[in-house]
Amino acid sequence: MDDKSKKIKLHGFNNLTKTLSFNIYDICYAKTPAQVNEYIEYIDEVYNAERLTQILTDVSNIIGANILNIAHQDYDPQGASVTMLISEEPIAARELSNTEEPGPLPDAVVAHLDKSHITVHTYPESHPENGISTFRADIDVSTCGRISPLKALNYLVHSLESDIVIMDYRVRGFTRDISGGKLFIDHDINSIQNYISDDTYERYQMIDVNVYQENIFHTKMILKEYDLDNYLFGIKKSSLTEDEQDVINESLQKEMMEIFYGRNMNE
Repeated sequence: MDDKSKKIKLHGFNNLTKTLSFNIYDICYAKTPAQVNEYIEYIDEVYNAERLTQILTDVSNIIGANILNIAHQDYDPQGASVTMLISEEPIAARELSNTEEPGPLPDAVVAHLDKSHITVHTYPESHPENGISTFRADIDVSTCGRISPLKALNYLVHSLESDIVIMDYRVRGFTRDISGGKLFIDHDINSIQNYISDDTYERYQMIDVNVYQENIFHTKMILKEYDLDNYLFGIKKSSLTEDEQDVINESLQKEMMEIFYGRNMNE
């Protein structure tokens, strides 16, 4: 824990609930049936239950949790869910920290935890008229006690390379110090952004909407630049005319802006 947390002497168990809700959006262009099929194959490979389970396993290791139970499922034609139940390791087993700094990068859906859980659900979506396909994954890491999910944030951002990331962190409930006084948060935080690495800052535009008095923190990120080839299936931008590229780019940017700002843009 950070210096503030080390000084806190609690009466009984730390029963604060710390929840990180993490939504990612992966947008692409797939117009023809063949392109849509290639897009579905991509989703099945990158966001299948096996890979998501490994990511959540890594998350539990980063925050110092023991996995008690895992449930996962792939869906037809696409999509997956994973749920994990976790418990906190004995204090002596690992030195945990909630200081405001980025957690580890990747080195190398449903699981049951004791008092805590991690879940991921995926939502592939497309529209036949404009060729835009938008994939969403919702990840929730909810912990009790000393464990905070924020240390896993940097790993999640890098593991799920996304066009848009929307994050919410909230501390709920209270615990008591040794004299009986209530503690509504046990670590210092002024922005989720402090847990994100410098390379991510360079790639994304970010905005915060925080309610400090309620221990609610909200951050949204959107890519600053992108290469059109990374958003096409079955074709390359070199095979398209400049006008065709402009139309696809406008559609992609419109989709990103609408998701980022949470409203439909005027035609």
